[in-house]
Amino acid sequence: MSSNHFCWGGFLGFLTGLFWVLAVALHWVTLVLGVIGLTGFLVTVINFLIALIGILAFLIFGLCVFKKAWHHCK
Repeated sequence: MSSNHFCWGGFLGFLTGLFWVLAVALHWVTLVLGVIGLTGFLVTVINFLIALIGILAFLIFGLCVFKKAWHHCK
């Protein structure tokens, strides 16, 4: 895989993680799950899992993007 593909993939992973964290923080996930009829503890668990995955994606891909940018600036 070329270096350019990794750069775009890492950046898109970073943006995807950011989107999911914002979706949970702004209660969009809760709204969508409420529209389809889910409530209570199940929604809390799903929100937690989405937030956890989003934060991990944000941190991991953000670190990759930072390292790539740092390497190009040196």
